Amino acid sequence: MSRPALARKLDAHCAALDACRACGHADPRVVPILSLARSPKVMLVGQAPGQVETSPGERRAFAGRAGKTMFRWLAGIGVDEPTFRERVYIAAVTRCYPGPSPSGRGDRVPSRFEQDQCGRWLEAELRIIRPKLLIPVGKLAMEKFLPSAPLDTIIGRVHDVEHEGGRSLVIPLPHPSGASSWVNAPEHRILLERALALVGAELERLWGARALRRSA
Repeated sequence: MSRPALARKLDAHCAALDACRACGHADPRVVPILSLARSPKVMLVGQAPGQVETSPGERRAFAGRAGKTMFRWLAGIGVDEPTFRERVYIAAVTRCYPGPSPSGRGDRVPSRFEQDQCGRWLEAELRIIRPKLLIPVGKLAMEKFLPSAPLDTIIGRVHDVEHEGGRSLVIPLPHPSGASSWVNAPEHRILLERALALVGAELERLWGARALRRSA
């Protein structure tokens, strides 16, 4: 598909997503997050937006504290946030803020109903974009593409996966939320660094070395 045709399809898709209220959230301020990328070869799939992400004037995935951590990780492989947002289509398992967790720690995991209602948007994006690289972030996103398994058997590896839009390389990342302590273990930090190096190598292959600014 040509870049102009892809951009038109994603414009129409995002306009429809913008109007979606299928989950029936009572709070009218709960609206879907949207991606700005219009000629992507890469998709990042998160779990669900936080409250900051769906606030008026924001509506971007990873705009809060977890996003700051994730973009700090990506800066280490030479990708700044504006470039990443422009060139990578950022999706999620569900697109609206699910609300706080009943435990008081972090956000509520989206219900199966919410995941099913939102699933059609991700499926459509996979068909439209046919990404060369998929980066699922967090266990909920990983399980959309990979069998359920301990993170230390999944992260730090490249997986070849068939999905709704064809085949993609899949390089998972752990969730950058402070609610998860997995990444704090030294052996897990090594796996994260390995995964980021794999992402960097694949982005360089897809975008060219000049698109990445290697950090010192």
